[in-house]
Amino acid sequence: MPEVIFPGPEGRLEGRYHPQKDRDAPIAIVLHPHPQFGGTMNNKVVYNLHYAFYNMGFTVLRFNFRGVGRSQGEYDQGVGELSDAASALDYLQSMNSNSKHCWVAGFSFGAWIGMQLLMRRPEITGFISVSPPANMYDFSFLAPCPSSGLIVNGTADRVAPPADTQSLVGKLQEQKGITVTHEEIEGAGHFFQEEEQMQSMLGSVSDYVKRRLTETTR
Repeated sequence: MPEVIFPGPEGRLEGRYHPQKDRDAPIAIVLHPHPQFGGTMNNKVVYNLHYAFYNMGFTVLRFNFRGVGRSQGEYDQGVGELSDAASALDYLQSMNSNSKHCWVAGFSFGAWIGMQLLMRRPEITGFISVSPPANMYDFSFLAPCPSSGLIVNGTADRVAPPADTQSLVGKLQEQKGITVTHEEIEGAGHFFQEEEQMQSMLGSVSDYVKRRLTETTR
């Protein structure tokens, strides 16, 4: 998988880019967990999500936020990281101008950033949020949430308690014009450590995305 370096707001950003042969392939970016708690683009959940999208025919980019790995800059409380994500999407789109579908997937802190990116970029047609930390970050900016998506979490998540995720989902499901699907993986913690739980989560993501790609609605 090619390593790529592309321009970000604070200097270069390091990523992994996995193109399809099909010029019209849908595109996706995958966003990693919190930089200050060891989050990188090689996090197991992020890595697996990247390949799940690739195996469904997407051209995929995952990258390190500023200050992580070889990405320049330093942690910026989520504000700069959102700008990094926007730059990554610009870069991905610049190489895939024929793409009709654009998805964003994020894990934990990356899910929070991904949902904010959704608000800024109307071309995003779907989102995947894995273990969104609704207890730590305010998601009220999703008013209204501009596109349909899937929220997945584990029932044994101690980092982002399921009750907070359920509350977030409840608010989003009241909104008209979009459909927010929610799936809980029985017994899984925040990081889906057990292989069976990881596969179960990835299966939920793949089933959801495949179904959405055959529909024409947002």
